[in-house]
Amino acid sequence: MSSVEYNTSDGIATVRLNRPDSLNAMNSEVMNGLSDAFAAIDVDRSIRVVVLTGAGRGFCAGADLRAVREGGAGAADPETMETMFNPAMRAIAACPVPTVARINGVAAGGGFGLAMSCDISIAASSAFFVSTFGPRLGIVPDLGTSYHLPLRTGAARARGIAMLGGRVTAAQAVEWGLIWQAVDDDQLDAAVDEVTTTLKRSSPTAMTRIRSAISEAPHNTLSEQLDLELRHQRDLIPLNLAEGAAAFVDKREPNFSPTR
Repeated sequence: MSSVEYNTSDGIATVRLNRPDSLNAMNSEVMNGLSDAFAAIDVDRSIRVVVLTGAGRGFCAGADLRAVREGGAGAADPETMETMFNPAMRAIAACPVPTVARINGVAAGGGFGLAMSCDISIAASSAFFVSTFGPRLGIVPDLGTSYHLPLRTGAARARGIAMLGGRVTAAQAVEWGLIWQAVDDDQLDAAVDEVTTTLKRSSPTAMTRIRSAISEAPHNTLSEQLDLELRHQRDLIPLNLAEGAAAFVDKREPNFSPTR
């Protein structure tokens, strides 16, 4: 049984962590599976949006600590972090189409970072988030957690989350800006479907450039950001604006080019 399931349907790729007995804990097989899945998405021009989720009752419990304790192959260590874990996270960040995290349960440790790696993150109300790195493991938050936390919540909350290791509920995660939305458990699939429908009919080029522009904004002056916006518009206006304007006037949904 594959540690990561990958399937496509009607322009949507679903990437599912598939180690439910361990709450989808990460090992080398999981991380290589993620890299392989996003490599397939990179070349499949029919894909318009990606959904990342977990099998069973968890999203991702972070690194496989049983394997760490037993010294098993694929356990988290600096070498596997460099050669397997980080490349998978970079592949998600560079995905050429929008990404949606369907957070169906606990997201702990590196799973917390994985939950924040997507463009849009939607959690079931029963899901929760835990930064186990510092108080329980004696290491720094990784898999992008230390990047996303201060950008989304500010330094004070980021330190509290990372240094104290308490649970963050789905509702708190929304309030603090960690994720986009929390919904009743039985409404999770409907909420994800609504978002993927919007993203699937959007221009993937525009969506990934929005991601890039927002990511770069904290590092730019206003003048630099205006220049960045202009550079994007020079490419996007000829590609999309005529269709967007026509659709608005005609009171219909736009039919954007799938060009990446």
